[in-house]
Parts: sequence; structure tokens; C-alpha cells
Amino acid sequence: MKSTGIVRKVDELGRVVLPIELRRTLGIEEKDPLEIYMDGPSIVLRKYQVSCVFCDSEKDIFSFRGKNVCRKCAAGLQLLSQSDLE
Repeated sequence: MKSTGIVRKVDELGRVVLPIELRRTLGIEEKDPLEIYMDGPSIVLRKYQVSCVFCDSEKDIFSFRGKNVCRKCAAGLQLLSQSDLE
């Protein structure tokens, strides 16, 4: 991870303002969804992209039972389930 040298304080509601320079560099616009997760002792913010739960592809995604799946993985699952039936 690259340090930016920018320090921000957390306000009383737990909010942190992302500097405009970072938002412009990362293409984060107002109301864009951000994914928040932990990586060891670090908190990571990442612009949320819909991706396949199996291969992380961002192309040709659809939702199946609340999970995002790409067409390629769905086809693989279909082949797998057909071989289980035989």
C-alpha cells in the first residue's frame, strides 16, 4: 500500500472525508458505493464493482439467489450439476 501522507480525523458519527485528490484519482463520484473490508490490521476502502462470486469477473454478471454469477461460471455449474445426475 502506498502512503499518501494525508491524515483525516474520524468525526463523532464515525465518518471520514476522502480528499478530492484521491476521489478524482480513483474515479469516485458522489453517491458511488464503496466496499469496506479489513486486511489484517488495515481498513480498506474500494470502489464497489459487481463481480462473480466464483471468479471475480466483472463481465456478463447476473444475480442468482442473491449472489452475483457470470455466465461462464453459471455454464460450468450447469455442466457440474448435469454430471452429478448421471
